[in-house]
Amino acid sequence: MTTLLLDGGPTAPDAPVTRTGGTPLAPTGTPWPTCATCTAPLQFLAQIHLGDLPGHTAPTPGVLALFMCANRPGQCEQWSPTAGGNLALLLPADHLEPVPAPHGTDPELLTLGAVRAAVPTPTPPPPGATVLGRLGGTPDWLQYDETPDCPTCTRPMTFTAELTEGPDPATAMNFGSGRAYSHTCTPCGRAALLWQC
Repeated sequence: MTTLLLDGGPTAPDAPVTRTGGTPLAPTGTPWPTCATCTAPLQFLAQIHLGDLPGHTAPTPGVLALFMCANRPGQCEQWSPTAGGNLALLLPADHLEPVPAPHGTDPELLTLGAVRAAVPTPTPPPPGATVLGRLGGTPDWLQYDETPDCPTCTRPMTFTAELTEGPDPATAMNFGSGRAYSHTCTPCGRAALLWQC
């Protein structure tokens, strides 16, 4: 079963909803993550409430926070689930607060140009709707199956969400005109992000 993520329009930068852009929410004391290759702060792309996944019942199991390096496009292997040029964090659902931005960093490199709510909607979408991605089901790979293995238990991770760049340049995530795929291993508390074009 698949649930689409439709563009729900502008929302607050720290809204506790599924959204693209804005400020990441995380437990108190969480530092802004950095790229494992260039060591600069990563750009925050999106947060996804896993309670929005099809067939899930309360309580919400967590929040997926997605980041990618925007400092040296193409040089930090941002497309790879293991190279360190991106990061997916599986966080608890409760007691989250905005992560403070590192001092002296260009805000345009930390966040997208706008914040958009991503409203979970069962398929098919209403006429004229803008689809930002989808939750659950199976990945619609553009190239080949790249399902990552959990670095803790080594089992294949579960497909969680697929994201598109979006129609508005101010909100667009840079996936090389492709799509991003996030996977999780809930028992191990791990997540991964990769993209194909």
